[in-house]
Amino acid sequence: MVRRSGFKLYGVTYSGGLFVAVGSRGTVLTSRDGASWAQRASGTDVSLSSATHGGGLFVAVGEEGTILTSRDGLNWTRRASGTDADLYSVTHGGGLFVAVGNGGTILTSRDGLNWTEQVSGTDNNLSGVTYGDGLFVAVGSEGTILTPSDGVSWR
Repeated sequence: MVRRSGFKLYGVTYSGGLFVAVGSRGTVLTSRDGASWAQRASGTDVSLSSATHGGGLFVAVGEEGTILTSRDGLNWTRRASGTDADLYSVTHGGGLFVAVGNGGTILTSRDGLNWTEQVSGTDNNLSGVTYGDGLFVAVGSEGTILTPSDGVSWR
């Protein structure tokens, strides 16, 4: 077990031989073997809650609408999200990134760089999103479950 003090980790993803973990105060850690970890500069001090990989891009999301991207997992760039809502989860599937968060916030992006807010039809916080079998599923408070087939039509 590897322990790091001073911060909490909230999300992890893997692609191309690299694990990327994200957490409090803008923490980004990377590892090739899951045992030895290196801290990377994220360019932010807000908490990051989730990370994913798709289309050759790592994407991390967090507080205040923060979205970071990286081609290699080592060098990170902040992207405009168009929201200041906290983002809790991000996934990739079917050529689309989907991020969800506070107050029913849903953002989508084909390239991970340019993001569009979608109408979710709920004010409930959305805490998780995943993609499988051709379907996005977002979940949240009050038992909210949203299942659009295309990632855009959330009602």
